Amino acid sequence: MYMKGSNYFEERNIASTIKLREKLSVLPYFCREFFIGIEMKTSTLTRLNYATDLKIFFDYLTKEVPYFKDKAIGELELSDLDKVTTTDIEMFLSYLSYYEIDNRKYSNKERAKSRKLSTVRSLFAYFYNKDKLKENVSSKVSLPKLHEKEIIRLNAEESKDLINLIEDLSQMHSEHQRKYIKNNLKNRDLAIIALLLGTGIRVSELVGLNIDDFDFKNNAFVVTRKGGDRSTLFFSNEIKEILYDYVQARKEIHDAKNKHALFLSSQKRRITVRAVEYLVKKYSKIISPLKKITPHKLRSTYGTNLYRATKDIYVVAEVLGHKDVNTTKKHYAATSEEIKREASTKVRLR
Repeated sequence: MYMKGSNYFEERNIASTIKLREKLSVLPYFCREFFIGIEMKTSTLTRLNYATDLKIFFDYLTKEVPYFKDKAIGELELSDLDKVTTTDIEMFLSYLSYYEIDNRKYSNKERAKSRKLSTVRSLFAYFYNKDKLKENVSSKVSLPKLHEKEIIRLNAEESKDLINLIEDLSQMHSEHQRKYIKNNLKNRDLAIIALLLGTGIRVSELVGLNIDDFDFKNNAFVVTRKGGDRSTLFFSNEIKEILYDYVQARKEIHDAKNKHALFLSSQKRRITVRAVEYLVKKYSKIISPLKKITPHKLRSTYGTNLYRATKDIYVVAEVLGHKDVNTTKKHYAATSEEIKREASTKVRLR
């Protein structure tokens, strides 16, 4: 059933489903049972990532593990998983540091290794729980220790400078660039940055927005979350002014295929995640050259500002679309410590 404003996400799911079927065609046949089993609990994009990870794992087995070297990936049977040892899986983690597949070279660090091991664990656990494997050897292999990443975000002055930069364009590197942005992209880019900084939505949620998702009378808009749920969020009057100006200009651009899309590329197609990532990088490196700012860092900036303003982690989790408040706590633990330290100064003994 078609739902108003959801065509982008439906099309994305269809494209991901086609890619998933292509990947399944080269995986061992028993993997189909696994993917059917997890279908109701995972998104299409998650299953697509699982398929990619499993292809790497089976490619490793047939290239690096002596017992499997005389087999092609498609010839592997479920019983072969009982031949895999904990040492094989530990060596797989080492192998992920650098490997080649389909004539391309890859290297993985701890977080990518952890994700791929989690995928392998899910596969083994699924068949072990169905009594189709004698043992779940993958459960004996520990996940790589993840070092805490530095939380990068913009401070209040940098956020203001980022908005001002796009409004006046005086700091852009060339006259040609300034003129092109002013004439074609200024209102769009300003609206994109304002939405990311002022609402904390994900870049994937932003590119899927449609014009009719917005209600300017109530300063509200509807966003499609990662799992497909639709949530109503709100924006300030400052953002309303920026968005309203852009939407009025956007309505003058007529394109039959992308007539609903809020943000368009210069080719009048719905803007892509990569294009948004590029424009965020382009502007942010001018105002903060030492910070590697991405759309997710703008989301973190908003989350931090919201937490400091409300001091309510549950409000932050709700607005950011975190299903588990512990995810929110983990990301804003440092901010929580700052708030507790500040609160300790409010109580006077004398």
